[in-house]
Amino acid sequence: MELDLSKRAAVETPFGLFVRNFFSSKIAAFGFILLALIVLAAIFAPWLSPQNPYDLSRLDVMDSRMAPGEKSADGTFTFLLGTDEQGRDMLSAILYGIRISVMVGVVSTVIALVLGLALGLLAGYSGGRLESFIMRIADIQLSFPPILIALILLALTGQGVGKIIIALVAVQWAYYARTARSAALVERKKEYIEAATALGLSPTRIMLRHLLPNCLPPLIVIAALQVASAISLEATLSFLGLGLPVTEPSLGLLIANGFQYLLSGKYWISFFPGIALLLTVVAINLVADQLRDVLNPRLQTQ
Repeated sequence: MELDLSKRAAVETPFGLFVRNFFSSKIAAFGFILLALIVLAAIFAPWLSPQNPYDLSRLDVMDSRMAPGEKSADGTFTFLLGTDEQGRDMLSAILYGIRISVMVGVVSTVIALVLGLALGLLAGYSGGRLESFIMRIADIQLSFPPILIALILLALTGQGVGKIIIALVAVQWAYYARTARSAALVERKKEYIEAATALGLSPTRIMLRHLLPNCLPPLIVIAALQVASAISLEATLSFLGLGLPVTEPSLGLLIANGFQYLLSGKYWISFFPGIALLLTVVAINLVADQLRDVLNPRLQTQ
């Protein structure tokens, strides 16, 4: 029996070890399953939604503010989660809202990660005035509250998916730049970088082939956390009326649409989108916390 276990441990791939360590936590496994269901719901929203909430011609004002379980005015459809003031089915609106929120969060995080990683590696490897210039810009950006920067940019550029992604990238990139620079400074002093430099390899090849793989683990963890932050910030901006347009409601805008009805008994207009936003952020944070533990050898128990 001991021989079989040793053989299995010997042939276990790095990916298999990562999967085993990740799913060793039941809470992380629950978060992963919940996140997978949310992502699938976002991807297949057009097929899962009973109604297209973006098609204004299909909405009936007679169906506005109906409670969960009530039927439409013509009696042909049951609104499981009720409707909002425009007669929009809340279940359909939430599925499409999750789709927009997750898309905005993931796209903005990926762009900010690539931009911050490139600038951070360049600053950490090059040093000198270029490093000081990049880091001072990052310091200036981090000295302002993220929501203030996003508000200023959106006030200047207006609403829209592309514009809010740009605003979120401007808010996030400095975190990755500082982390990548710190990791690059540590790795630059190691022998394999000195050997690559002695062999005459180009700086670009050294950064991409040697520095980049060793700097990625902490950045992956930060990116996972920043997806949740980006979704929350987008929801905040949409709640304030500076995010996405009314014709493409995200979860934040759906919450804003029902905020004025909370004290009049029509809780479902804000409550259900709020629950969807809460579950999305919690699931991402659970996965990100476990990624931090798995990818950081110092936090792993032997």
